[in-house]
Amino acid sequence: MNHPDRLRHAIGEPGTTPLIGVFDMFSASLAAQHYDGMFISGFGFAASHYGLPDIGFIAWPDIVHFVQRLRLAFPRQHLLVDIDDGYVDPETACHVVQHLEAAGASGVILEDQARPRRCGHVDGKRVLPLDQYLEKLGMVLDARRDLVVVARTDATEEAEILRRAQALAATDADVVLVDGVRSVEWIRKVRDAIGDKPLLFNQIAGGKSPRLSLTELADLGVDVAIYSTPCLFAAHSAIDDALTRLKHADGRLPEHTARSVGVAESQALLERNISRHHAVPSLPPQLPSPPEPVGVG
Repeated sequence: MNHPDRLRHAIGEPGTTPLIGVFDMFSASLAAQHYDGMFISGFGFAASHYGLPDIGFIAWPDIVHFVQRLRLAFPRQHLLVDIDDGYVDPETACHVVQHLEAAGASGVILEDQARPRRCGHVDGKRVLPLDQYLEKLGMVLDARRDLVVVARTDATEEAEILRRAQALAATDADVVLVDGVRSVEWIRKVRDAIGDKPLLFNQIAGGKSPRLSLTELADLGVDVAIYSTPCLFAAHSAIDDALTRLKHADGRLPEHTARSVGVAESQALLERNISRHHAVPSLPPQLPSPPEPVGVG
């Protein structure tokens, strides 16, 4: 099963392909019940794995191991992985991309930020000189086999956004992302600037970009939408609310009802991830063995 080609095919279909941000195996288990694709968000992974903000703490072996676990549990999901700036230098970026492709990732997003990096929807971002980023991107494109590569710019000045978007679209990257785009008008400008190259749009609650439906995004010519943090922020709200109510109830758990989650419901969700429950992909037909060579003499 070629995971990159499956994602590439989905991106090429009419409409906007949604990829849901997950931050751990449990959030991925829930997301898989509703959507065909996941986005491994740097924001969510930094929060879940380290308890730290998305400012460059992620170690690349940790993200590779996470993707390995995801692929084993979810053999048919699209897995698009945020690799930030490629973990600083081009050689590391290439090494990580090869590891992720071997682990079963469908694609990666590589940004043009300079260190210290920031979440794409906060202030204070700085970008590399364009030629330095294009060199890194070119090395990554050469290092991959089939992996979908999304080229991302975090430029904030209007003329520079369009200059970089056009430069990224001229490469062999599969998709272009301008992160933190602030309006529908600017989505249209970027769409025009990159020509026929597929366009990705990033939505994050409380971020700088407008809240748009998949239908609205499709009308704007957006091919892929990533939702970076819906699972993380929902967990933040729900856990805080549940523990507040537990404290107010003097530690008495709420009554378990048909609409609530308990041991059985959680166990049933997780058992679906065991590999023996997954359908075995059919093997290609075997060719007949060639005849043994006949000796002479």
